[in-house]
Amino acid sequence: MSVPPAPPLLLASTSPQRRAILEQLGIPFDVVAPRYVEDDPPEADAVELVRGHAREKARSLAGDAGDRPVLGVDTAVVLQGRIYGKPAGAAEAEEMLERLAGKTHAVVSGLCLVTPGWEVVEHEATRVAFRTLTPRDLGAYVASGEWEGRAGGYAIQGLGAALVRRIEGDYLNVVGLPAALLVRLLAERFPGLYRFG
Repeated sequence: MSVPPAPPLLLASTSPQRRAILEQLGIPFDVVAPRYVEDDPPEADAVELVRGHAREKARSLAGDAGDRPVLGVDTAVVLQGRIYGKPAGAAEAEEMLERLAGKTHAVVSGLCLVTPGWEVVEHEATRVAFRTLTPRDLGAYVASGEWEGRAGGYAIQGLGAALVRRIEGDYLNVVGLPAALLVRLLAERFPGLYRFG
């Protein structure tokens, strides 16, 4: 007897990194931009913030999903209690990277799955240590433009890998989706349906 195909998740995000990770994991999905506007006060509690954003992104599309699970994700870079969002320009990107240089920061993601019958919200944190960066390092990276649209002003899956000395935890969380957490939730909530559990 053949197993019915898993219903595609509805990904409440336009992030190309999140799409690439779901493709890498072999999880079927469709993309819809969430109908939710984020507000990131730099002094907010990072865990509460990313969990709240992930939940609201998922809920904003829940009415359109039918029986399909909706996936909402939000990621923040946190250093010494301060949240570093997406830099507004090159000068802000350089300032962020200068603050992260030689220190260890956390990449915190909230993840929410919503179906008509239940909702689950969890979070994951990965520690990322930057090496000491020279003015030349900073200038070259900022000139690359890779910082644009990236929380904390860098992309670990690109040239930003050269900024990093060490990582502790889920690498894909730093890229943009806490993959180990998602796989665990799919295995628990849909055993076998998405090939996990």
